[in-house]
Amino acid sequence: MPEVKAAAVYARISSDTEGRALGVARQLEDCRRLADQVGWTIAQEYVDNDLSAYSGKRRPAYQQMLTDLADGLRDAVICYHVDRLTRRPVELESFVATVDAAGVRKVRFVSGDMDLGTGDGLLIGRIMAAVAANESAAKSRRMRRKWEQNAASGVPHGGSVRPFGYEADRLTVRPDEAAVIRDLAARYLAGESLRSLCGWLTEQGVATVTGKQWRSPTLRGLLRSGRIAGLREHRGEVVGPAQWAPIISPADRDRILARMAEQVRSGRRTPRRYVLSGLLRCGKCGGKLYASPREHSRRYVCLKGPDHGGCGRLTVVAEPLEQLLVEAVLQRLDGPELADVLAGRRGDALAGELSDGLAGDQDQLDELAVMFGKQEISAREWRAAREPIERRMQERQRRLSAATRTDALNGLPGNGGQLRQQWDDLSLSRQAAIVAAVLDHAVVEPGQLGARSLDPSRVRAVWRV
Repeated sequence: MPEVKAAAVYARISSDTEGRALGVARQLEDCRRLADQVGWTIAQEYVDNDLSAYSGKRRPAYQQMLTDLADGLRDAVICYHVDRLTRRPVELESFVATVDAAGVRKVRFVSGDMDLGTGDGLLIGRIMAAVAANESAAKSRRMRRKWEQNAASGVPHGGSVRPFGYEADRLTVRPDEAAVIRDLAARYLAGESLRSLCGWLTEQGVATVTGKQWRSPTLRGLLRSGRIAGLREHRGEVVGPAQWAPIISPADRDRILARMAEQVRSGRRTPRRYVLSGLLRCGKCGGKLYASPREHSRRYVCLKGPDHGGCGRLTVVAEPLEQLLVEAVLQRLDGPELADVLAGRRGDALAGELSDGLAGDQDQLDELAVMFGKQEISAREWRAAREPIERRMQERQRRLSAATRTDALNGLPGNGGQLRQQWDDLSLSRQAAIVAAVLDHAVVEPGQLGARSLDPSRVRAVWRV
């Protein structure tokens, strides 16, 4: 038998609540002892601490070990028990295929005393992996039942990070943070945007529980949560009153949800004042440029802070930039290549079909909501029926966007000169639609500080068509 010169030792534990890695340390000690007994030289120890082998999530150390085995860097494997290696039969088969392809014949376990390099050992390993998978499934069912029972009783769900507004016990209200939440709810219901509220939190020095700046998605999740209204949620649905005190009333939460739903439904935004909004990028950091009006001028700027993430070091006066890019768009409309590009992209009939389909899908969703409200179907039936409809709507919206992207250009290719004469008479939304149909974005490079004129060499256009 050839001598083992580069054995791999693998150790894993699913849950390390204390964070001290004591479980894997014990496994490693026993694996080292077995290596000494059989005379194998350990080349590397691969450790996945606090990671499940049943969930199917990626285990970095395990994947690295498989790679090293496949590359011929390891010639044997030692593990404490087969259920430390995997708790899923399909994963065991993948492991066996990897070691077979690599010519590794020596796989030993401290507990179980079997060798996967033999037929009988592999059979025992498969049986034990199946047993481990069944145990994990049973444990998972028990845990889900426990979570459902806790939710029905209003007991808080655990976690490593406390919720904003409450102490670590998840029951006791923190007065200072509760006051912030009440202010946020009142100001949001009064019409302030999530973005402006994030800016206010930053100005006030209020951070999240992890010490980070607030961003709109995080703030939206806080304001729409049932927790701050004293409601227990489970799998995204309110299941009843909670055992902790509310910070805002359930009625205020309903009003918050109604405003959020109305914003999604209507798509209303601040009235457009800039024809290039959303189409400009900073040449220093690549971030978006945002409209920033002054008393006597309009500007596009790269902004720092919540929801922006720019460098804050680029500003350009709006008017000369807009004149430059609008003229470039009009000239491109007169170019022969644009008409050729658009020739095969008209899809009026398809767009009408997709629009009708979307309307029908929305009618189905509304009908499902009515049935659920009347308790004619359960929450599970409602979710099962809703999901395929929403997937179908997303696909139709994607196709509709592709089919109608150039509708703003109907009749315009070859007529740039005529359009130039009519440009000032068009509404700002119409101008923006024409520009966005031709221009994907433009990159603006830094220029001389305080300059009122624009050097055209600072601007690089990236065309859509």
